Amino acid sequence: MRESETRAATSMRLILSLVVSCGTWMAAQNGSAQGAQRSGKEVVDSVCIACHGTGKNGAPKIGDKKAWSKLASRGLTGLSESALKGIRNMPPHGGNSTLNDIEIERAVTYMVNQSGGHWSEPISRTAPTAERSGEQVVRAQCAKCHQKGVGGAPKIADTAAWVPRLKQGVDPLVRSAINGHGGMPPRGGLANLTDSELRNAILYMFNPVTVVTAKRTPTGALTGQDFAVTGSTTVYFGVVSGETIRTHPKDYPRESYGIPPSSPAQYYVTVALFDSDSGQRIDDASVKARVSTVSGSGPERALDPMTVSGARTYGNYFAMGGTGTYKITVLVRRPGSPDAAQAAFEYTHQ
Repeated sequence: MRESETRAATSMRLILSLVVSCGTWMAAQNGSAQGAQRSGKEVVDSVCIACHGTGKNGAPKIGDKKAWSKLASRGLTGLSESALKGIRNMPPHGGNSTLNDIEIERAVTYMVNQSGGHWSEPISRTAPTAERSGEQVVRAQCAKCHQKGVGGAPKIADTAAWVPRLKQGVDPLVRSAINGHGGMPPRGGLANLTDSELRNAILYMFNPVTVVTAKRTPTGALTGQDFAVTGSTTVYFGVVSGETIRTHPKDYPRESYGIPPSSPAQYYVTVALFDSDSGQRIDDASVKARVSTVSGSGPERALDPMTVSGARTYGNYFAMGGTGTYKITVLVRRPGSPDAAQAAFEYTHQ
């Protein structure tokens, strides 16, 4: 087999493995962003700029690196304490009693960063934050090095570079990112990144243009690039070609995947299901799927239960020949639930 085919098959196996056995770390969480709390820029633009924009009354001017470098040496706690209590010509809370502690800290951080600093804006200590997607994290931070491979960082979408790093799974890479590695500082230099967000970013860099992209599903459903949360069910989705399954029997054993149909352009659609509240894998559902194109819908087929690496998933073969985008609708019926959970995904041949 050609080396390129082996590499492609390895990549596909990794993607499928991550989809069907990742657990609930990627399930979207229901939580508000940072409530009504304002960002550092918002606070500065509405309050602090009156003095710090021009240096009025001796206030350190935003952009004056020398002045702010000396102040920054006191740290966020020291500077924020002065702002909260008031100092010299500045009244407590910058003269705006509606500003809370975290907003003051963010404003201080913003002014320090606008003056040569590299502080991370504090996150709320009370309101839960909405988890950022892998793409959001990568675009905001990781791309600074991983886009061009600065300092030997594996480039985004460079499968040959990422596959060896993922052979032991995602967890070792997450731990490495938490602690920092080589020229990469802890948490990629963004201190408020959560472990889950780091994981999202790693998976996105390995496969940014994944074999599927999830669109918004029925009202109220949350989606990611290869999963959807609808009601109390989280649906993880993957596709692998019948040809790949046929030529890699050790990785896709017949007792799990069966024998691919002999007709051309057969693809195995697979889903893994989790309870969105408890995080437990669902292994007793009835699952069906339908593949549609712009020209019409194909037949609805049951996704048969199977076991992959000791975990229950569901899958079956569908004909997907030609080019273009396929819409794949998954219907899940759980015991005791009167309604079926529906999730819609899109798949385009790579």
